[in-house]
This record gives sequence, C-alpha cells and structure tokens, in this order.
Amino acid sequence: MKTRLLIVFAALLQAGCNNNTDKADAFGNFEATEILVSAETSGRIRQFAAAEGSGIDQGAEIALIDTTLFHLQKAEIDAAVQSVRTRISTITSQNEILTQQIENLKVNISRIEKMVKDDAATIKQYDDLTGQQAVLLKQIAANNTQKASVAAEVSVLESKKATLNEQIRRSSVKCPITGTIIEKYSEVGEITAAGKPLVKIADLSVMKLKVYVSGAQLGSVRTGMMCTVRTDNGTKGYNTFSGTISYISEKAEFTPKIIQTKEERVILVYAVNIDVKNNGILKSGMPGEAIFSAGSN
Repeated sequence: MKTRLLIVFAALLQAGCNNNTDKADAFGNFEATEILVSAETSGRIRQFAAAEGSGIDQGAEIALIDTTLFHLQKAEIDAAVQSVRTRISTITSQNEILTQQIENLKVNISRIEKMVKDDAATIKQYDDLTGQQAVLLKQIAANNTQKASVAAEVSVLESKKATLNEQIRRSSVKCPITGTIIEKYSEVGEITAAGKPLVKIADLSVMKLKVYVSGAQLGSVRTGMMCTVRTDNGTKGYNTFSGTISYISEKAEFTPKIIQTKEERVILVYAVNIDVKNNGILKSGMPGEAIFSAGSN
C-alpha cells in the first residue's frame, strides 16, 4: 500500500514539475494590421467587385468612382487648348508677313541710300522708309508679347488638364497592401464622398500577439528575440508557432484589464508585440500565450 502511494505521489510531483516548465510567460490577443481604404473623390460608385473574405493584391483596383464629369471637363480644356494654339499660329503667320515686309523695305532703303548720294532722292524719302521699318519691328515685338501671353494660357490649361487626370487616377481606388477584405461599407450605385471608407483590409499573413510583461520579466525579452507562441487547439492541447518580438514598450502602464482588486490596480506592465506567421489558423482577437524561457516548446 505504501509503495502504491509513493508511486502516485511521484507521478503527481512529476506532472506538477512538467506543468511549471510548460507554463506560459505572458498572455494576450492576436491583432492584424488593418487599413481603412477610403475614396479620394466624390461621386457614384460604378465598379465595386470586392467581396468580404476575399484576398486582394497590392495595387489591385477595389472600386471605381464615376469619372464622366472629369472626362467632359478634359474635352472642354482640349477644345480651349486647340483654340489658343490656333491664335498662336495666326500670330506666327502675321510675324512672317511683317518680316517679309521688312526685308522688302531693306532693299528699298538700300536703293534710296544710293539715290540720296547721287542727289536722285531726298532725305525725307529715306526717313519715311526707315520709319516704316521701325513700325514693322515694333509690331513684331508686340505680336511676340501677345504670343507669350497666349502661350501662358496654354500652360494654365495644361495644368488644369493634369489636375483632371490626377482626379481620374484617384477615382480608381487601389489596394495599398496585399491582404484580405474583412469589411465592406458600400455597394455599386451608391454615392460616396472623399474620405469616406469603402472597405477595411487586413494583412493576415503576419499576426501580432500583443502581450504584457512585468518589470521583472523585462530583462528576459528583447526585440528580435525568438519565442514560442501557443493557442488552444480545442482538444486540451496547443497549436504552437514560432514568433519574433518586434516591439517592447518604452513606457510602463497599468494592467490593461478590468480592475478586480486593489492589488491589481498598482501592477505596472510593459506592452510587447510578437510577430507570428499565420498559417490560416490565427484570427484577430484570438487569445494566445508566449513562452520566453530558452528551451521551452
């Protein structure tokens, strides 16, 4: 009888020792990196094929906001640019005519100079021709000033067109990350506004287990350190993952839970984030535990 009691006691003692060795160092919940994707322009949603629970790649189109008004405004600007460029061509043609007239006057001026020397023409005739040349040169200068002003109008119109092109580009809502659509807030045909969220996307490939450690534990953890992460598997066992500590809070805070006792209210802890690659088992909000001690499984 004594021998049997000793065997039972030894078994219980060994089980107690194993439980102590297997005890977790910190507890917390898993979180995913979530992003609210909003529209950058206002208008009616023309395309919105995204479905909740579906995966989506970075850069893929989530939704398309109506761009009809922008395209009509672009067409109006293109017509205005064409009109302005026609005016520039007209000014250029006028300058070419004036330049030819100046060339003709130069020939006459040269001829009159010779005639004046031979007393075959008067100084007044010479002055009249040079005066006409000066007038034509001033007309060309005035035309060039007008041409520069008209060219500036083209620059303004092109700038407006670039703004419209950017608005058209922003009307196509792109996915900023590769992830999973977990919530959808609008549908095709609805009117949306700039800044209004359309979907919530989460990167579920890497989950963060946020746990809290005491000041006594702080010396045993450091960023970049590997640790063991576990979750319940529903059969009194664990799903085990390898995790990497990515963040340790620099500032202590009170225990982040509903205060039950006066003693718990004075406990200060430090937040620790552990990155864990997700094989599809981990979900946001799922509880988990971390083991920091070396050699633990």
